[in-house]
Amino acid sequence: MPAFLHRRTVWLPTLWGWAAILSAIVMSIVALAFAADAWLAPNRPAEGTGGAGASVLIVEGWLEGPDLDQAVMAFRRGRYERIVTTGGPIDAWFGVPASRNFAERGAAYLKTHGLADVQIDAVAAPASAQDRTFLSAVMVREWAQRSGVALSAVDLFSAGVHARRSRLLFRMAFGPGVTVGVLASRPPDFDARHWWRSSAGTKAVMGETLSLAWTTCCFWPPAPGSHEERWAVPAR
Repeated sequence: MPAFLHRRTVWLPTLWGWAAILSAIVMSIVALAFAADAWLAPNRPAEGTGGAGASVLIVEGWLEGPDLDQAVMAFRRGRYERIVTTGGPIDAWFGVPASRNFAERGAAYLKTHGLADVQIDAVAAPASAQDRTFLSAVMVREWAQRSGVALSAVDLFSAGVHARRSRLLFRMAFGPGVTVGVLASRPPDFDARHWWRSSAGTKAVMGETLSLAWTTCCFWPPAPGSHEERWAVPAR
């Protein structure tokens, strides 16, 4: 007669074993919390050929004034030859916006806050329903090709915990031939090292963590130059 049951020995943690497991989980969560800011908001400029660094600083034009002020200081500290600002159209929620798009808005702010003597190119992107950062990077890549601007190494200036995801998307758009460094601003409205102490910090870190996870596992950039790469959706 065939056997339908058999005995097995199952090892389970003791009370002290469960306590050790719980302690390890708690310590891991605490370590990740303290490391979240450094991970999501890295500051790693491109080395460039022969360690000369990047000659182009790309600034995301949707950044707010305090972030753009830090971009001004970053430009002065570096050995950049020009700035490129990015961004799509600005929705006119209240009246008529001063700039048509965030690229022009960012460029205008930088020029009037200490960089009037600097070559600043506003490279606007069309309206898009999703992955606006990637589309902005595609626009910069195509602008550089049309303008004859070499982009062998660039530094991307972004806002705090958004920086790592922005760098990832720019790397996808530029391809392996361009070294993309990154500079992250410090948030003016919460302590980045203790982000969990404020709702603004918690929202920023948790939101960017989920967004970065989705981009890493689920976003596959289309072939360069293809229609799918420029899936801009007309603004309604």
